[in-house]
Amino acid sequence: MATKKKNPKSKEQDNQWEEKVVQVRRVTKVVKGGKKLSFRAIIVVGDEKGQVGVGVGKASDVIGAVKKAVSDAKKNTINIPLTKFNSIPHPTYGISGAAEVIIKPSAQGSGVIAGGSVRTVLELAGVKNILAKQLGSSNALNNARAALNALANLKTFSAVATERNISIETIYT
Repeated sequence: MATKKKNPKSKEQDNQWEEKVVQVRRVTKVVKGGKKLSFRAIIVVGDEKGQVGVGVGKASDVIGAVKKAVSDAKKNTINIPLTKFNSIPHPTYGISGAAEVIIKPSAQGSGVIAGGSVRTVLELAGVKNILAKQLGSSNALNNARAALNALANLKTFSAVATERNISIETIYT
């Protein structure tokens, strides 16, 4: 009987992702017979090389919610440009619901200066030197999505140069 071999490439892709649980909450839904308990998990996945995603999953048990959240996060990943000092190219601003996040590049060796779910998103994205501030809401999910929105708005110097139809040298002068 021949055993089916798994594709080693797909196994490597599964191993490259690092997962962190941001929040697990017990939520209830009031139905005719009483209250129905379920769990909501917020997960951030990233490869620490510029790819990061946030996912949400709901299930009747914690393990099921986490699995759903991980698959949701992998579907919603974004690529971000990193500088050679593992920072971002320019300051950026992100918004999701009532949560607002300001993210600025920081000096080499300063580390990740951020709090809550924004810190988790930035660490799993592979950013090492950065400063971030949460404004407005303290909701973990909205802050994580706002950080993802801010990182999605980042542009490289070459992308800006091609957008403006000018050479990269003229940007620096």
